[in-house]
Amino acid sequence: MKVIGIDPGLAGTGLGVVSGDGDIPVQYAFGSIGTDKKQPLCRRLDYIYARTLDFLAQEKPDLVVIEDIFTLNKFPRSGVLLGKVAGVLMVAAFRAGASVEEISVREAKKLVSGSGSADKFQVEKSVRNLLNHGQQIRPFHASDALALAISGYYRSFRKK
Repeated sequence: MKVIGIDPGLAGTGLGVVSGDGDIPVQYAFGSIGTDKKQPLCRRLDYIYARTLDFLAQEKPDLVVIEDIFTLNKFPRSGVLLGKVAGVLMVAAFRAGASVEEISVREAKKLVSGSGSADKFQVEKSVRNLLNHGQQIRPFHASDALALAISGYYRSFRKK
């Protein structure tokens, strides 16, 4: 079972991959896709889409988990921009032939750290501990993506 978690972001989209054949993932990788804020929005979205599609076509995951986007009343524009990024990510996953699920950030945080309100440092440390990774996972988008991938991985084994 191979699961890819994706943390949508216009400046940086996190990617996390976990795989294994039991109830605990045994292999993992992570990274991010960055865009140049000087570029127009359409070009940045196209870049995220193309890089993600290439990555998914190469990795051939069983499942892609994308963070379910929410909007804070304080920052409505951020939610709209994240929704645009999530949209191109969903299309890339569809075009790559992958099954797609959305998981809320609170659910992923709770699953990996025990608290749905954990901060980025707590999530990163929990992910690192779950994967026995000795060094800090940076950027935080990547550790968030791994948290999503782990959540999707565990969910799939609960369904069996």
